Amino acid sequence: MKNIWPIILIILSASSSLFAQTGLTVGPPRVYFVGGPGASMVQLVEVTNPSKDYGLELAVSYEDWSYTPIGDNELFTAGTLSNSCADWLTISEPFFALGPGESKQLQLNMKVPDNLSKNSPSVHTTMLFVTQMNPRASAQQEGANIRLAVRSGIKIYHRQSQTVKQDVEIDNIVYHKKDSTAAYLELDYLVNSNTWTEGNIRIEYLNQETGKQTKTSDVSFYALPGDKRKHYTLIPKELNSGHYIATVMLMYGEQPDIKIGEIAFNHE
Repeated sequence: MKNIWPIILIILSASSSLFAQTGLTVGPPRVYFVGGPGASMVQLVEVTNPSKDYGLELAVSYEDWSYTPIGDNELFTAGTLSNSCADWLTISEPFFALGPGESKQLQLNMKVPDNLSKNSPSVHTTMLFVTQMNPRASAQQEGANIRLAVRSGIKIYHRQSQTVKQDVEIDNIVYHKKDSTAAYLELDYLVNSNTWTEGNIRIEYLNQETGKQTKTSDVSFYALPGDKRKHYTLIPKELNSGHYIATVMLMYGEQPDIKIGEIAFNHE
């Protein structure tokens, strides 16, 4: 009977807790370049093999990405998006090996095109992936020898040397009554920044009859210029029926800047 060798590729973000189990770490999770047309810049990327007994053969590649309306990552072939900077990058070692416990620093070089237009996207991005080329055999299951390979990605950002403007606007807040799952709020917001934007969403509920306030944990968000985003949050289970005002705060930037929106609703 022939052996079957399926390969399972495990894709990780640089912050994944699975690194120690799967055997590959790449950092930092985000790399930022700032420079105008013709600029040449260098950043360092560190790759580590935490395994105690297995060497890794690795390859570097790139893919474009964007955020979906709910903030998930969506991948595309390198060089296909209008804001791609994949073609601007070179790496010191596209192929390399790491012994057990070994780390290596790679030089990531960016050369901004000389003819980059002022009308081009204000932020360019791509993702750098490090992929294991020698999958490791795992436990045999139902006659099939499973081999596991990992791929870890970090995000690359570029913006031109210009005055940074960060602006996020709340477009709409909607209360949805309890359906088959639970009642929830829907927040729509627009990102008018000319740079990458990160911040937090905070929601507080005020019972208009009792005056009791209920605060929820902040939720982080990351966004690119022009993003139109949605955020869904379940109404806390501890909210009793009654009339409420929900205050939604978007906090972003170094200051931070704060945008506030409110909605009144009857929670049943």
